[in-house]
Amino acid sequence: MSAPALASPSEPPTSPTSFDLTALPRRAVTAVGRRVRSAVGALGKGALFTLRTIRSAREVKTWAPHVGPQARLLGVDSIPIGMFISGFTGIVLALLASYSFTGAIPLYFVGTLVEKAITMELAPVLTGLALAGRVGANIAAELGTMRVTEQVDALETLSFDPLAYLVVPRVIAGTLMFPIVVGLSMVAGMIAGWLASLYLLDLSTPQFLKGMRLFFEYFDVRYGLVKAASFGFAVALIGSAAGLGTSGGSQGVGKAATSAVVRSAVLILVLDAFWAVVWLLGRAT
Repeated sequence: MSAPALASPSEPPTSPTSFDLTALPRRAVTAVGRRVRSAVGALGKGALFTLRTIRSAREVKTWAPHVGPQARLLGVDSIPIGMFISGFTGIVLALLASYSFTGAIPLYFVGTLVEKAITMELAPVLTGLALAGRVGANIAAELGTMRVTEQVDALETLSFDPLAYLVVPRVIAGTLMFPIVVGLSMVAGMIAGWLASLYLLDLSTPQFLKGMRLFFEYFDVRYGLVKAASFGFAVALIGSAAGLGTSGGSQGVGKAATSAVVRSAVLILVLDAFWAVVWLLGRAT
C-alpha cells in the first residue's frame, strides 16, 4: 500500500479569503467609465430626440388641432396647484422676513423680499417642480401606455409621425402654459404675502407697497417667466421621451413615470442655475 502524497513545503497554502488588491482600482475605474458612458449616451439620445421633435414641428396640420386640449390639460388644470403653493410660500416669506428684519431693517422691506423672492425664484422653481410631478408623470404614463399597447406602432402604420402627433403639441402646450401658471402663482404669492403682513405683522398696505416698489423692475417678472417657459419645454420633452421609450408592460409604464419626474426635477434645478449664471451674472456685471 502506497503512502499518501504530502503537500510540498515549497507551495504556500492558499487562503480562501485572499484577494487581489490591484483589482480594486481597476474595478473603480471600470465602474466610473461605465457610468460616464451611460450618462453621455443618455445626453446623446436626449439631444437626438430634441432635434427630431423640432424637425417634426414642420407638420403643422398634424399637431395644431391637439395644442388646445393639451394646453387645458397641462396648463389650465395646473393653475390651482401653482397658486396654492405660491400662496403659502408668500405667507412664509413675509413671516420669515419680519423675523429676520426685527430691530435691524425697516419692516417695509418685507414687501421687497416677498416681491423679489416670489417673482424671480420661488414661484417659477416651486411651481415647476410641482408641475414636473403632475405634468411629467402624466405625459410619461399616457405615452407609455400607448407604447406598450402598440398604439404608437399603429400611428406609424397609418403614416403618422408619432413625434408630430404626440410630442410636439405637448411640448408647445407646456412651453406656453407654464409661464401663465407661474404668472398667476406670482400674483397669488404676493397677495398672500401682503395679507400676512397686514393681519399678522401689523404692517400697513402703503408700507408693504412701498417695499415692493422700492427695488421692483420689470426684469424680475420677465426673468421668472422665461425660466418658467424653459421649465415647461424641458418637462414636456422629458416626459414624452420617457413615455415613448417605455417597454415591459405596466411595470415599465410606472418606471417611465418615475424616471420622468426625477429627470424633470433635476433639469429644472440645472436650468435654474443656468439662467442665474447666464442672465443674472451678466446683468450684474
